[in-house]
Amino acid sequence: MPEMTTAAPSHLVSVRELFGLDTDRTVRAFREPVDHVPDIDPAYRFDHAVTTALLAGFGRNRRVMVQGLHGTGKSTHIEQVAARLNWPCVRVNLDGHLSRLDLIGRDAVVLREGKQVTEFQEGILPWALQRPVALILDEYDAGRPDVMFVIQRILERDGKLTLLDQNRVLSPHPAFRLFATANTVGLGNLNGLYHGAQRLNHAQIDRWNIVATLDHLPAEQEIDIVAARVPSLDDPAGRDLIASMVAVANLTRNGFRVGDLSTLMSPRTVITWAENIEIFRDPALAFRLSFVNKCDEAERPIVAEYFQRCFDAELDGSATLATSVA
Repeated sequence: MPEMTTAAPSHLVSVRELFGLDTDRTVRAFREPVDHVPDIDPAYRFDHAVTTALLAGFGRNRRVMVQGLHGTGKSTHIEQVAARLNWPCVRVNLDGHLSRLDLIGRDAVVLREGKQVTEFQEGILPWALQRPVALILDEYDAGRPDVMFVIQRILERDGKLTLLDQNRVLSPHPAFRLFATANTVGLGNLNGLYHGAQRLNHAQIDRWNIVATLDHLPAEQEIDIVAARVPSLDDPAGRDLIASMVAVANLTRNGFRVGDLSTLMSPRTVITWAENIEIFRDPALAFRLSFVNKCDEAERPIVAEYFQRCFDAELDGSATLATSVA
């Protein structure tokens, strides 16, 4: 395995072959995996527009932000593109607890030759900047102001980072890439769906070269993914069951958008529901344990109504629904 700091994306690969997109484009990739390359999920389905935007980020060093509701798989999408390019990838969640010192680094007392000495321990940002790494800034619109101003500097074209405490200016590695995910594109909590989301100034948003929007997958693709993850349901009867489950999930997503629910079902939740059906052999019970019990108690009747509409059965009824699980 080559040293991470000397590895370079020198291998041209076909976008059609790697991602199934209808294009003759090629993109540079690493010939073999190095440290921090995500695992490939063979069942993953790529959104054409978002994948095209992300490939511009990897291939042309564009700063790409992916916006969408939570549960749409924004970070996973970036990771799965990186996985197929053998590109190292690191995620950082910009929650309210991440400080400027966490990002840049700080002095720390370490033991050297039996003596305690103080030395600078670099944070994740200078570490990633000097390596062929795709850095994903998750929950970008939840970052603290002191953190956001540090990030703003590396969004410039040259992307250099000044470490004032060290009197050093770091230049980015040629294969360093920067991505972000956000729920609101820096507009704040306008509709009340995302408490804690910050309003970002225009200068911050304007430095992102590309902003792509990711929505939930079409129903047929989501059914394919769930069936691939839970093979015991991959038959006609099982797919009919999954179709009803995905229909419930889409109702929760619409309910979240209009403010009827404070949470929604992601594709991961649907997969968990399907896996729990294997265990409990009862879609209603598995649904309660996978999602309903996570909901606000006042919202559970709405969720039960969604279930009744899609399954033609009461969620809390005593009768269990037949499944095709062997």
